[in-house]
Amino acid sequence: MGKGADVTNFSKELRLKPGKKVDLSKLDPEETLGWEKNGAMKKALEKAVQRLDDLQYLMYAEDKRALLIVFQALDAGGKDGTIRHVMSGVNPQGCRVTPFKTPSSEEAAHDFLWRVHKAVPPRGQIGIFNRSHYEDVLVVRVHNLVPKEVWSERYQQINRFEETLAANNITVLKFFLHISKDEQKKRFMERIDDADKRWKISASDFNERKFWGEYTQAYEAALAKCGTDAAPWYVIPANKKWFRNLAVSHIIVETLEEMKMKFPPPTINIRNLKWK
Repeated sequence: MGKGADVTNFSKELRLKPGKKVDLSKLDPEETLGWEKNGAMKKALEKAVQRLDDLQYLMYAEDKRALLIVFQALDAGGKDGTIRHVMSGVNPQGCRVTPFKTPSSEEAAHDFLWRVHKAVPPRGQIGIFNRSHYEDVLVVRVHNLVPKEVWSERYQQINRFEETLAANNITVLKFFLHISKDEQKKRFMERIDDADKRWKISASDFNERKFWGEYTQAYEAALAKCGTDAAPWYVIPANKKWFRNLAVSHIIVETLEEMKMKFPPPTINIRNLKWK
């Protein structure tokens, strides 16, 4: 039996402490915080998704702040699935998803944060990054695309960027979806066996898998160096997709509720309205 949404504080349980060294081998991707895949879990997830829709509408109406949600994971970590399930009830007019792939020639001609800052959500909106500026201290580091003295400076540049967003009423939530190497292999095989999912698999997925250890080290550095009070990291145990969705949805809801948002007053005096 799960602990219950009224007891489990997902934000507190899964938030990394800023400034602390991160060892992903000590964080179990199978963890569920006592929850089980049952009716209670399903009800809690549905309630959170509905609450998220209500809070997004309130944010849109208040028009004072924005929420930026960053998803990072190794291949097959579940970024697309999380976005699809957790944000299923949100009004598309108040939410935009931006995927960050290999930079275009125009993007590569600018600083690495140029294309990122353009995608930051305006007031009243939720913005979602499917991959993000962290690729420039992950894949860039693993494959030596720029010198170490370049990418090593980017941690502080990222911190200053995210602190600037927070100072301008843009709350930053960062999720690392943590899966095991065995789970990644399992998901790759499922994609191969499923005709509807084969399009998602590519040779690069298997090539990148060879760098599992290097990516783990790169993530540990990014999580440790770029976890701040202004923009904390949450490590989500993601081997079990249902728990991943449950945890992410609750952390978003908990974060939005802490904002204490209010509907603005009407722009007209409704008591003086005269109906014909």
